[in-house]
Amino acid sequence: MRAIQITSTGEPDVMQYTELPDPTPEPGEVVVHVGAAGVNFIDTYQRSGMYELPLPLVLGSEGAGTVVAIGDGVTTVEIGDRVAWCNTLGSYAELVRVRADRLVHVPSDVDDPTAASILLQGITAHYLLDGSAHPEDGDAILVHAGAGGVGLILTQLAKAKGLTVITTVSTDAKAELSAEAGADHVLRYGADLPEKVRALTGELGVAVAYDGVGKDTFELSLAATRVRGMVVLFGAASGPVPPFDLQRLNPAGSLTVTRPTLAHFIADPGEFRWRAGDVMSAVASGAVTVTVGARYALDDAATAHADLQARKTTGSVVLLP
Repeated sequence: MRAIQITSTGEPDVMQYTELPDPTPEPGEVVVHVGAAGVNFIDTYQRSGMYELPLPLVLGSEGAGTVVAIGDGVTTVEIGDRVAWCNTLGSYAELVRVRADRLVHVPSDVDDPTAASILLQGITAHYLLDGSAHPEDGDAILVHAGAGGVGLILTQLAKAKGLTVITTVSTDAKAELSAEAGADHVLRYGADLPEKVRALTGELGVAVAYDGVGKDTFELSLAATRVRGMVVLFGAASGPVPPFDLQRLNPAGSLTVTRPTLAHFIADPGEFRWRAGDVMSAVASGAVTVTVGARYALDDAATAHADLQARKTTGSVVLLP
């Protein structure tokens, strides 16, 4: 099979389009022919070495495709079933081996690029609203990178929950996308962002600030959050947040800061099925619309990473093997 492998960490050019042996399923596993693989910021962290993993490594954490081989003991899927998965390394490939209990069936009216885009970002949005924080009907939240994959899904889920959504974006085109997803207020990044947020919230600030950008926005998030509110730092698109003195949270309003990660919210198979099922059902019903903003051939993965990190993309990004 063809795959994208790294033997050392670094810039996008460390990714190699190479030939590797076809995988075979162990007990409890299946092999899937990949129809589309999702491209996410966590992939760039693993490629760069920010998140250390054993090398050599086939990148990619999610995708969708068709089951082509089944290991012993698997009863939940059959050969020919269309499935999606997330948090499974090796997805930038023509074939991938996946644990059967990490699969969700894909409805017939959801195509592979959409299915490959929804689980990692969709479950992230799901646990951000119901897991790492619990904003209530009527609360205002701040969502950075409102036109990104997570931002667009999070906005739609938040509006369905009765929340007021304030997003940040960097361009007019991204502002339009964020507004179409249901954002109540779309703002540009800038030093005056906290003042603008407080003006929109009766000078209180937001109940929760969702920050997947990191270094460039973390201070803005703190300053825009209300007394006893929460900052949920779930990514580092602009780089990691520098070391932080917790004592600062006291005068800032007895704030809470958390740094969740997807793996801890889907480790239990039952919780994974609940969150994945909710997300896939929302997409299939039309309650959540997924924007696949960029599609690249598998051998163009380096360009996909470069464009994602340069924040040139909107919505989700996929590779097509």
